[in-house]
Amino acid sequence: MEGLKEIGKILKESSKQLNIASSEEKNVALLDVSKAIRNNMDKILLANSKDIKLARENNMKEGLVDRLMLDESRVESIIDGIQTVIKLDDPIWKSDKVWTLKNGLTISKMSVPLGVIGIIYESRPNVTVDAFALALKSGNAILLRGSSTAINSNRALVAAIKEGLTNSSIPTGAVEFIDDTNRALVDEMLKSNEFLDLIIPRGGGDLIKYVVKNATVPTLETGEGNCHLFIDKTANLEDGLKILINAKTQRVGVCNACETLLVHKDVAEEFLPMVEKAIKDRVELRADAESKAYIEAKLATEEDYETEFLDYILAIKIVDSIDEAIDHVNKYGTKHSEAIITENLKNATKFQREVDASTVYVNASTRFTDGSEFGFGAEMGISTQKTHARGPVGLEQLVTHKYLVMGNGQTRK
Repeated sequence: MEGLKEIGKILKESSKQLNIASSEEKNVALLDVSKAIRNNMDKILLANSKDIKLARENNMKEGLVDRLMLDESRVESIIDGIQTVIKLDDPIWKSDKVWTLKNGLTISKMSVPLGVIGIIYESRPNVTVDAFALALKSGNAILLRGSSTAINSNRALVAAIKEGLTNSSIPTGAVEFIDDTNRALVDEMLKSNEFLDLIIPRGGGDLIKYVVKNATVPTLETGEGNCHLFIDKTANLEDGLKILINAKTQRVGVCNACETLLVHKDVAEEFLPMVEKAIKDRVELRADAESKAYIEAKLATEEDYETEFLDYILAIKIVDSIDEAIDHVNKYGTKHSEAIITENLKNATKFQREVDASTVYVNASTRFTDGSEFGFGAEMGISTQKTHARGPVGLEQLVTHKYLVMGNGQTRK
């Protein structure tokens, strides 16, 4: 592959063209890319099958294998995501504020692209396309660095993306891929301030911490998901069980899956046996001593409550009050997605206001924290930090602002 600096020059030059590209040009390019991905479906699935085979040979957990896996339906979902991005309003060169000063100067706050974005991500080939589509629509060039476990899938997807761009007015250099698993290239990327304007790490806690600690390029920190479900004493228990099953088992290897179940003491005797009966054949239960009076489970440790399992494991704890539940979530949670099941509006409001997380649900599964589900078409990741971008990172979070000032000869006194 070309050296990183040479790739950076290509991206920087492409970003200049993207900066002035029209909405129509960007949408046509995205449509061409979606067609190219569908036309290359067989190649993409064959490449992915190689990654899956290697992952299983290396004893990857099945929950993570599922995150890596592509099939025709999932590729079609990726294409659907592109179609949604096409339909979204172009966020570039928009103004949400125009005002005139007493001296006659008129100031317009305009949204503009960031420039060149780098994303470092693990084992999810769909991110390759999601990140590209959002970057292109928001006028940004993008440098992709996926994990070694998805190298074949990512090569095939990037080849299809570039094939699609050749039929459009958008330069193929709007997207570049580090086709080398050498870790040293990540370190070089983290310090490439001369051409990268932002880096987004998307993956496990170790990856995110490494990027944040070592990058000199500004970072937008996405987070791991130690997500909780709290069953309040007023909860509809049948709804609570249905939501728990979805949040825990629909896909265990994703960041918005539930990892800890908190149950109010007043309903624990009734609810916990319901949980055990429903999921004990699929999910290993790790519970506190009080919960073990009602179910068969391993004794939970402090580490269990701190862990994003990404596996068929659920930590359980009985709490005395909603305040104890909130304290537990704020102590062990990762500020990602949290949920309360309750029929009490006061408790619902209290939980949503006092829990420190990017997304807080009432009577719904944490699995909805997703750019596609939120109507963004795709996402760069789920931001758990407290800058302008929090929660699913879509088009609106991939812009910065420029102030345009119009005068007629004013000078400052």
